[in-house]
Amino acid sequence: MLVRSVNEKESTSRPTLKPRLQGRLNSFQMTMLDWNDLHPYNAVHVVRIPGTLQLTKLQQDLRNVLEFHGLAGLMLNRKRGTFQYTGGPVRAELKALAVAENPLEALRAEIETQVNTGFPITDSFEPFRFFVVPEKASFLLGLVYFHAVADAISIVHLLRQIYTAHLGGGLAPGVKPFELARPESKFEPVALARKLAGFGTQLRQHRRSVRVAHQNIFDARNRFEQLTLGPESLRALAAAAKSWDVTINDIFLSALLLCCAPFTLNRFQEPPRGRISVGCIVNTRADLGLADPPGWGLFLGSFVVSHAVPEGIRLPELAADIRRQTLGHKRRKHYVGPSPELALGRCLLSFFSTAYRTKLYQKHYPLWGGVTNMNLNSIWPQRAGEPPVDYFRGVSTGPVTPLVLSVTTAGDHLNLGLTFRATTFTDAHIRQVKKHLQTLLGQLTPCA
Repeated sequence: MLVRSVNEKESTSRPTLKPRLQGRLNSFQMTMLDWNDLHPYNAVHVVRIPGTLQLTKLQQDLRNVLEFHGLAGLMLNRKRGTFQYTGGPVRAELKALAVAENPLEALRAEIETQVNTGFPITDSFEPFRFFVVPEKASFLLGLVYFHAVADAISIVHLLRQIYTAHLGGGLAPGVKPFELARPESKFEPVALARKLAGFGTQLRQHRRSVRVAHQNIFDARNRFEQLTLGPESLRALAAAAKSWDVTINDIFLSALLLCCAPFTLNRFQEPPRGRISVGCIVNTRADLGLADPPGWGLFLGSFVVSHAVPEGIRLPELAADIRRQTLGHKRRKHYVGPSPELALGRCLLSFFSTAYRTKLYQKHYPLWGGVTNMNLNSIWPQRAGEPPVDYFRGVSTGPVTPLVLSVTTAGDHLNLGLTFRATTFTDAHIRQVKKHLQTLLGQLTPCA
């Protein structure tokens, strides 16, 4: 049934516009809607904009960009699995934070607030919110969005256009309204057969993985921390990946496994569940034949890697093992198209009460963490003479993964966001994780 949001008077007084952005919700979007029933499932992107904050101008600029693209008045029909943007005036909120002694700490606290604050999914709602954190010679513009509406690539291009409009006095010449991205490649029955064949292997892997222990499984509140690694760390990371014949993403998956290992010592008392599993979010646009210019939408997949993580294993050895798993996933492309696991989860959720749904993933999908990795430099290339763009991200954990590591390469450094469930990891635990990450990534050498 259609979920409703504005009052009847407002709905009828609005001009009738032919929806331009409308289509069907894919399986990942439907799953995110189900997760949002349990706890707000939002994501936050933040860009640093040089210059003095002009709040009124900024608000007008961001509204102009959203209205130009028709990104207003989102309507969802979960029963039919469809969505549409009605377009028209934008009512997106812009929250201005007070000047703070430590703007990055104010940013951290605001991201934490925003991932815990849901969007009112009603008749015609705005799936975006904005906030600004003033700095001395710049300000941080945050875009909070209902994650089911878009992937990171869509949001980067939206924020880039707001950034350009604000600094340049309007939309750049030649910019065209967003169109919905439509995959060129169809998901073939053969590919589905491969996914189903691998489904049994994935279930066996889950049964061998240690489960997460929540202090209160019904409390899904998120906390957020952040960490920046400078140019030397990024250069060392790239050199190590090349020397070890792995990817930077493999290194972060391996580092996350090592960071989670101290909290899973019970796996040594339960040999049948002696492995640790973590997930990885994959952007599937290239696999689906979606080339530039990028269309609007959400095109994500995921896969899981697991390892016993024996005591004393070093990062290069673990990364080599994980590389073999990630190569297998990339070769078979199990992360592209409908996920049997997510489909089964959605089906099971429909039979249980909300209270029981919170237990379902913890019992049958035992992930300790997940990585979402984005290289801003490949999406937002810098021109000579332009100020360097700094970019931060945070994403809700959802019911599946109690710890999410958001990795963003921006210019010559890395910004890491750590979102975690407050009743699974304490502040002391996350300080330990941050310290472990800094140690692992700060001691990288190509021949380690």
